[in-house]
Amino acid sequence: MEYLLHILVLVGIYTTLSVSLDLLAGYTGLLSIAHAAFYGLGAYTSALLAVNLGAPFLVGVLAGMTVAALVSFVVSLPSLRLHDDYFVIATFGSQMILFSLFNNWIDLTRGPLGIPGIPPPVMFGWTVQSHFEFVLLTAVLAGFTYLVVSSIATSPFGRVLRAIREDEVFAQAMGKNTLYFKVSAFAVSAALAASAGSLYAHYITYIDPTSFTVMESILVISMVIIGGAGSRWGPVIGAVVLVTLPEALRFLGLPIGVAANLRQIIYGILLVLMMMFRPQGLVGRYGFGR
Repeated sequence: MEYLLHILVLVGIYTTLSVSLDLLAGYTGLLSIAHAAFYGLGAYTSALLAVNLGAPFLVGVLAGMTVAALVSFVVSLPSLRLHDDYFVIATFGSQMILFSLFNNWIDLTRGPLGIPGIPPPVMFGWTVQSHFEFVLLTAVLAGFTYLVVSSIATSPFGRVLRAIREDEVFAQAMGKNTLYFKVSAFAVSAALAASAGSLYAHYITYIDPTSFTVMESILVISMVIIGGAGSRWGPVIGAVVLVTLPEALRFLGLPIGVAANLRQIIYGILLVLMMMFRPQGLVGRYGFGR
């Protein structure tokens, strides 16, 4: 039972990550490979505040979201002047820079040693300790992220984002400051990813740079693409599929090393098949393979 609850917690965390990335990749058409870096910023900010200063959980979450949003401005302002493949390469570079900071800034992040002893979340006198309580907390966070992204997508702001996705030159011709809209979407997406990182850090109670690599970014991108970019439920379905399906390998009795490699192979096969035969994903309407 505890194992199933653990899987549900992971589903909630990855749902938050995939839905937040969908605001950028699905609705705005900007494929970012730096999402794990913002996820890590939230985790490290919240963990450092809790361990070193004893800051409350909610303070750590808000601080992590703020740091990620500010860093996203630094990353996005030069990157968003690029288009298509060049933007992807720019975000890849940003991911590698931030990962290097996590891994090499020993005095702050402890580098490869990681940060142990992260306390459980405490909110309004409620200490979240059991797996069931973490399931409730992750469900609240995932639901909040879903509502935020859905509200933006159905607003006039969201309609401009879709116009940028379809034809940015036309959106500019209509008098829209497309750079402002893209930077704003990038900041919101980064902040929501950071909130998932904060929750992850307090759930696992230990973090190190290996949880925030470029492979983690690609995993989240795969969830968006396989589920369906630019749709209400696509990223949610993608998160459920890619978190639960590989866990079935545990019941085949495979060695740990083989199961880990096979999991990556499954991710790759699913992504290739989707891009070839259904680029709009399982329930999506927008395909990157246009």
